[in-house]
Amino acid sequence: MSSPTGPASGLPVRMPRPRQPGRHRRPEPLAAPEGAPALVLAVPGTPSAATRGLAEEVVSIARSELPGLDARIGYVDGDDVEFPTLQSVLVHAAEERAARYEQAIAAGVEAEEPEGPVAVVVPLLASPDSALLRVIRQAVMDSRVAADLTDVLGPHPLLAEALHVRLSEAGLARADRARLFTVATAADGIILASVGGEEAVQAAGITGMLLAARLAVPVMAAALDQEGSISAIAEQLRSSGSQQLALAPYLIGPEIDPSVVAEAAHEAGCSAAEALGPYPAIGKLALSKYTSALGIAPQAAQGTPVR
Repeated sequence: MSSPTGPASGLPVRMPRPRQPGRHRRPEPLAAPEGAPALVLAVPGTPSAATRGLAEEVVSIARSELPGLDARIGYVDGDDVEFPTLQSVLVHAAEERAARYEQAIAAGVEAEEPEGPVAVVVPLLASPDSALLRVIRQAVMDSRVAADLTDVLGPHPLLAEALHVRLSEAGLARADRARLFTVATAADGIILASVGGEEAVQAAGITGMLLAARLAVPVMAAALDQEGSISAIAEQLRSSGSQQLALAPYLIGPEIDPSVVAEAAHEAGCSAAEALGPYPAIGKLALSKYTSALGIAPQAAQGTPVR
């Protein structure tokens, strides 16, 4: 029998084994270094309550992946009343960093004058849009704040995953080919609709190849902001044998008026999925751009396996 203080004499005692490193051990969570630059999400398009909700969810995902992260939102077309502009957000971040240093000195705390960028600006764009990126770059320059500007979020396998999910939510693709779910409305050809002209189409095409591997159907990229691009790709898909098309917006959401997507789907004679929106991968990719810019080792962003 066991006594209140432990097992009776002669019985084996189970001792806790030391934790061993290995491939099955859960990695220790990272935390943002003290005094690290702010992650500033540059949100394009006309600001709205919906846009703000989307951006807040994206930065919330990034914060959950990296505790202690200083994440902020700057609107490319903000008004500095309800929607702070990217320029004002950068200036405010610089002022706060300078104030922290001055307070430390005034308190007699030994502190080094902060160096390096005040912020890392991450455009909330899936594919490159030279016009929008010029505006973002100009806002960073006009702020006169030391800030790094990253590339856009795509192409990336996680975006192919997000596109697959949005198509399946709309009933336009099987959620899992391995389980052979039958979807009567599943498309046999996908138009990947991007914004940003030919450069964006080429970048979207890379993610499109990953999506095609997931769905086992042809995927072709087109530009929402180029007249005739959507209809030309729709015709090309139909001439190659696809009969039931679907339009997958390769957009986060704020980049373009939703009515443009609806008009494009009507032009192509097909149904459309929702934009990527605040899918978890978007927050993870924004964080990945931030950590890469700073040389912080992030947990690798991996897509789900192709089925």
